[in-house]
Amino acid sequence: MTTVDDGVGARGGPHGAVAPGERGATRITDRVVAKIAAQAARERLGDQSKGTASPHATVVVHHGTVRVRLHLELDYPCDIGARCADVRRHVASRVRALVGMEVPEVAVHVERLHLTPAHGAVKGRTR
Repeated sequence: MTTVDDGVGARGGPHGAVAPGERGATRITDRVVAKIAAQAARERLGDQSKGTASPHATVVVHHGTVRVRLHLELDYPCDIGARCADVRRHVASRVRALVGMEVPEVAVHVERLHLTPAHGAVKGRTR
């Protein structure tokens, strides 16, 4: 008796692969999405002065959409509105690309501004 290999495995796919209808689903937890959003904010902010806290994100995931709330600190002086808009766009783009969900809202909360040494920040104690 001769056996013919037609390239289809016992599970219906080529060489034993699972057929698309039988595959499971991947679920990305809110915590992971929040970490991705915070990392994207760090990427956009780049090098800031020492003592500036890293961005922190919280998210709400609902039916394939993500709403992001970012808490961050900025060096000052800067164009705060433009800087926040840039971070907002970058975070939405990166989360969409990496997680595959729509991001209709990225709320940016600036918690603190840090005066940069080049613009009059005084080191040490003044009298």
